[in-house]
Amino acid sequence: MAIRNESLKTNLTGYAFISPFIIGFLAFTLIPMFISLYLSFTSYNLFTSPRWIGLGNFEKMFTNDPKYWNSVRVTIYYVFVGVPLRLAFALFVAMVLNTASRMVGTYRTIYYLPSIIGGSVAVSIMWRNIFSEQGIVNHFLMAFGAAPVNWFGNATAALGMLITLSVWQFGSSMLIFLAGLKNISPEMYEAASVDGASPVRKFMNITLPLLSPVILFNLIMQTISAFMTFVPAYVISKGEGGPLDGTMLYSLYLFRQAFMFNNMGYAAAMAWVMLIFIGILTFVLFKTSKMWVFYESEGGR
Repeated sequence: MAIRNESLKTNLTGYAFISPFIIGFLAFTLIPMFISLYLSFTSYNLFTSPRWIGLGNFEKMFTNDPKYWNSVRVTIYYVFVGVPLRLAFALFVAMVLNTASRMVGTYRTIYYLPSIIGGSVAVSIMWRNIFSEQGIVNHFLMAFGAAPVNWFGNATAALGMLITLSVWQFGSSMLIFLAGLKNISPEMYEAASVDGASPVRKFMNITLPLLSPVILFNLIMQTISAFMTFVPAYVISKGEGGPLDGTMLYSLYLFRQAFMFNNMGYAAAMAWVMLIFIGILTFVLFKTSKMWVFYESEGGR
């Protein structure tokens, strides 16, 4: 009996310590998710009671909202161009930093800073000023005889500006790549050098295969993060998604529907479509990873 009471006391103590997380998870994650699922089948404008309309929001989304499909197109372009560029740049910097140097710790910190502050409003405002008509980028272009670019008057240029900001926030991926590179045995490179392998062949036959699990992790995390990008698009376009809806990312259009047009039910439906799409994309990445991810414990791909 005493042992049972002691076990119960230990369990209650454990539950008491994790109760803040459980309460927070229920109050701010799980319950709101079920509420948003219900709202996605209603017409709700924050000022009146939700009115059940079934699949009306989804029908409008897929068949009668050109701006929705434009936001999907812009977001997919942003993700499928920005994420590979960010990962490629992060891997390049990680390989540069994967050297013996007294200052390497300082360099890692400096390169990681953009990821800490990159999603902030202040940095987005700074980015907007850098690409303004009289900004540093246009002055740099004119110094080399090129014509200045109207970054805020051209939809393609404006989206390219957002992608550039995304690539600049490479710090977290770089640190993860660097940790992966540290786990690759130098003896493999030494053996390849003895066999006369070139640096490119070492990279293709040693670095990439052994780093592929890390690449998969970074790819999934950065893809999810890119789909949820909001602050840069909101600040740089002043919440309008312009020019010509060229920076109207999915999350920005969702925000406008919810808090500017008070279509909370429609916004909830959009959120669930994004969740399902990201889930399917993640599943596909995991399934296809068997064809290109190398695990040493399994002895191959």
